[in-house]
Amino acid sequence: RRCGAGLLVTKCGLLRHRQAGGGGAAGGAYWVDSQQKRYVPVKGDHVIGIVTAKAGDVFKLDVGGSEQASLSYLAFEGATKRNRPNVQVGDLIYGQFLVANKDMEPEMVCIDSSGRSSGMGIIGQDGFLFKVSLGLIRKLLAPKCEIIQELSQLYPFELVLGMNGRIWVKAKTVQQTLIIVNILEACEYMTAEQRKQALAKLSGH
Repeated sequence: RRCGAGLLVTKCGLLRHRQAGGGGAAGGAYWVDSQQKRYVPVKGDHVIGIVTAKAGDVFKLDVGGSEQASLSYLAFEGATKRNRPNVQVGDLIYGQFLVANKDMEPEMVCIDSSGRSSGMGIIGQDGFLFKVSLGLIRKLLAPKCEIIQELSQLYPFELVLGMNGRIWVKAKTVQQTLIIVNILEACEYMTAEQRKQALAKLSGH
């Protein structure tokens, strides 16, 4: 966290650094990689929330943190007072944090800065939701992630990855969906070679 002119590390782990894109451009990011179990909301993070209640014009969502997040019915593409999104308790929502700090209730939106949904919103009814470690999620969200590339060669499926450790997946059949789930859960403990062998068996090579 910010402390005067400097930064104070508030959890233990490995200090990581990612350079900004565009060859030597200013920016980039530093973060601490730790075996953190509970998700702490961060502004801009894309997460999967579960609608737990409707309170007036606001939905309450369980995002896996210590408190629930709020989501306004107006925070959807094209939403107006007359045209409200059809959100029910129990629905899964993919959105991002607009507000996330320790002094305020986290607030989610399902639109980007130009008011577009950009793939955010209510996630399809069927499909399977499960949880993995925050470290594995970061790995899966990395550009050109090998695991995702290898899986996508098995058969078509839809995948939603939340920075809060939640994954939603849906393939053509329940069996195919569960195979993807099992591989993603096992990735945590498999070497790249073991994973390739498991996938080769599944694809019949």
